Amino acid sequence: MDEINYRLISLIGFFIVSLIAWATGNRHKIKTKTILRSIALAWVLGALTFWLSWSRSALQWANDALVALLNASQKGALFLFGPLALGPGQTLPDHTPSVGFILAFQVLPSVIFFSAVISGLYYLGIMQTVVRFFARIFYRILGLSGAESLSAAANIFVGIESGLTIQPYLTKMTRSELLTLMTCMMATVASTVMGIYVIALRDIFPQIAGHLVSASLISIPCAIITSKLSLPEQDSPETLRNLPADETEKQSNFMVSLVEGGSQGVKMAVGIATVLIIVLGLEALFDLALTKSFGQNISIQTLLGWLTLPFSALLGLHPEEWQLASQILGSRFIETEVSAYFTLAQVQLADPAPFTQRSVTILTYALCGFVHLASTGIFIGGLTALVPSRANDITLMGGRALWTSFLATLLTGCIAGTLAN
Repeated sequence: MDEINYRLISLIGFFIVSLIAWATGNRHKIKTKTILRSIALAWVLGALTFWLSWSRSALQWANDALVALLNASQKGALFLFGPLALGPGQTLPDHTPSVGFILAFQVLPSVIFFSAVISGLYYLGIMQTVVRFFARIFYRILGLSGAESLSAAANIFVGIESGLTIQPYLTKMTRSELLTLMTCMMATVASTVMGIYVIALRDIFPQIAGHLVSASLISIPCAIITSKLSLPEQDSPETLRNLPADETEKQSNFMVSLVEGGSQGVKMAVGIATVLIIVLGLEALFDLALTKSFGQNISIQTLLGWLTLPFSALLGLHPEEWQLASQILGSRFIETEVSAYFTLAQVQLADPAPFTQRSVTILTYALCGFVHLASTGIFIGGLTALVPSRANDITLMGGRALWTSFLATLLTGCIAGTLAN
């Protein structure tokens, strides 16, 4: 089968996954305008990413900017940790070599630095301007409520913090709005952790940083598609006819904002490390229990791989890639996308590489989201803290959002599979 046929499978897969979102949802009457315009916006963004030369130049610029920030973040880590902060093959000015890859010293410091930079941009008003630009697009083109539009736009750049932008409206948000909010949260990645993925994939994917920005942007209309197909709006949202103001609190001065952002980054880095330690440890215990129970080498990653195998086919991957791809896709439900990206990079460095470059692109886009059990708990807990009175609805929508966000990232992967070279 030639590449054109695999691209056709990706295209068909996009609409099959959308149908699955509808079939597994409430199947109420959908708002056709929102769905059709979201589909159009997703594909337009995909075409801009993969087909136009000037957009590729923009991606290159975004890639270079993010890589420059990543390199700048390493200076502080080197001062604190010395050769422990050096990546494999790097050396200090005095020729001291790297001791090898250590995630805690070479990856997590970038989370702290990126968080500080984003906080500084918020203080300068730059992030608010960009967020409201995208919010207006979502509000006017897609027919979303104002609160949905603002939170969706904020999710391009931040994670759970996007809930703060619409905190006054959370109390009266409809269940459909809550599902859209949480699906957007989980189907995108915060720019504060994007450096981790760049470090993981930069050796196997040219311009990875720019593509991660693109993937997170395309995932917004894809998240709207799956959430609104799963739970169509049946009520009248409070902000249906207006775009609310951004309620993000501003710090007293620029340095305070940087320090506060860095402090949030520390909490985030510790949280990521904590989740990885707990989840990977529990996974090892569960794998041991499976092996003892069935007398053969069965792991939770294998089980999840079997469940996600059909989706690997719908993404338009080659049949010989399905098994390994499904294991990577399935593992991120437990191990998080951080581990999945590092696994993808590790297996792709083998000789011969198991995936074509097009398949690496598909998986990179399909993995770009907080689609795992740990993030579900984080988002449910974070939103419940903001609006305790909606705890029951938030908990119900959180479990549902894990499914709709997974489908949304698959839609993003299908777009990449159709359009990528």
